[in-house]
Amino acid sequence: MKTKSVLATLLALVMCFALLASCGGDTAPAPTSGGSVGESEEAPAGATPDDAAPVETVRDSIVVSIADMTGGGYDPIWSYSGVSGYDLFHTSLLKINADVETEPDIASSYKISDDGLRYTYTIREDIKFADGTTLTPEDVAFTYRTAKEAGGAVDLTMVESIEVSGNDVIFTLSRVYSPFIRTTALLGIVPEHAYDDSYANNPVGTGPFKVKQLDIGQQLIIEPNEYFYGIKSPFKQITFLALDEQAALASAQTGALDVVMVNPEYAKESVAGMHMVTCTTSDNRGFNLPMVTESVDSNGEVVGNNVTSDIAVRTALNMGINRQTIIDNALNGIGTPSYTYFQGLPWGNTEPVFIDGQVEEAKAILEAAGWVDTDGDGIREKDGVKCEFRITGRTDDLQRYNLAVALSESAKPLGINIIAEAMDWTTARKLSRNIPTCIGTGSYTYIDIYTAFHSMYAVKDSAMGLSGAPMYANDTVDGYLDAMLAAKTDEEAIALGKKAQYDGQTGPNVEFPYVWLVNIDHTYFVRDGLDLGVQRIHPHGHGAPVIQNLNEWSFIK
Repeated sequence: MKTKSVLATLLALVMCFALLASCGGDTAPAPTSGGSVGESEEAPAGATPDDAAPVETVRDSIVVSIADMTGGGYDPIWSYSGVSGYDLFHTSLLKINADVETEPDIASSYKISDDGLRYTYTIREDIKFADGTTLTPEDVAFTYRTAKEAGGAVDLTMVESIEVSGNDVIFTLSRVYSPFIRTTALLGIVPEHAYDDSYANNPVGTGPFKVKQLDIGQQLIIEPNEYFYGIKSPFKQITFLALDEQAALASAQTGALDVVMVNPEYAKESVAGMHMVTCTTSDNRGFNLPMVTESVDSNGEVVGNNVTSDIAVRTALNMGINRQTIIDNALNGIGTPSYTYFQGLPWGNTEPVFIDGQVEEAKAILEAAGWVDTDGDGIREKDGVKCEFRITGRTDDLQRYNLAVALSESAKPLGINIIAEAMDWTTARKLSRNIPTCIGTGSYTYIDIYTAFHSMYAVKDSAMGLSGAPMYANDTVDGYLDAMLAAKTDEEAIALGKKAQYDGQTGPNVEFPYVWLVNIDHTYFVRDGLDLGVQRIHPHGHGAPVIQNLNEWSFIK
């Protein structure tokens, strides 16, 4: 085997330093009764007689169509929206600020013991739930005990005990676990006295809003929580509609909507009386590249890939494609080229930087590794294996399929034949350890570094799905990641997480278990005069994170 010498050649060619800078139909369902938007006695909020009618000087309601918010399930113990930072109905011990750092919220302060095992949060006494009941430390303890027992949206397996002492809630961990701080910034607190089987559709939290009306699959109407301790919304009610994108766009063009999420394929449209708002994200899109050769797992499923398992192919693909062209072709130019996992987040390591579109350099890497086009069909071969493999995009997500097709086109000049297919998400996830699939990711916690790259997830089992889909394993990286979890401060943990990605010699940033393509911008048509406030970088969430500061939205007078 000439792995070491080949790797040295590859890395020498990759180190061409420079980094591209990153960042900013169907008809609508019939309205229902009981205060819904479209009752005969009141026109829909945001509706105007003419398409281009001016914004009213006084508005006390708005209508929004973003990712579907009408499905119920607003319980933070189980809900993805809570752990992704856009929970409308609850707040947490800490919160994520505009710099993606943690700061006090329900807790006025906290401290960590010298051994990193004991977390003490002092609870504010001025916070009330939406029913006017004062939040107590016992509510915090109840929330965490319930969440631990449920095994829901957050991992609390490391929590050994939860105690209340005066205004303090004390968590004792079974092991040092640095991401626990981030957990306490993402788990919303529920009231012990009101938490029952109906809670998920009628939450009574400490957040800025409460549910006024929910018609599952049609609309969610919310109103301000009068007991909220932060900035209160100026709107008496906000209505979320469940519309497909074409219907939402048509409704916006009639003036019936005030905010509409638009995917890139519609981003070149124009809507009278509205303007486009583009939000910077850490919402990555890319493809996993299985790093082991093909074999059959215990379930009889093929895992591994005989082409992507060669580091020459993974390296050439990463440096030879043109990300901006891919974004232009697949996403109407909406997005920022992405080269690494976690790009744009505080714990993302972009070293060693490189320029893509290096076609000749990529060809040289493939030639040196023995991948040669021997029959003139434009596809390289090595030891009788064609340099070709399948990739999948989701049948229910045009963006991912478009990215698959665009990546295939960009790889052709390299002599790499990528066969792009659309596949249902359940099947694509199951087969991802053999057939690379388009992955969307990006969150407010650095535990993702561990789950992406620790070898414990590199199991050759198709049932694992996207958990460690590239089957990446590196002992040095494991050491950094174990130390990251054992760190006693956020700062120390983040530094170790960056080293796990690249320490100057090794790591996924030079071994390429993925080919990342884009941080896909979140784009919205917004009613002229409506201010969405200061948006922190959006995590993965199909556009929904725009409501993270919904209580701060207002019309400019």
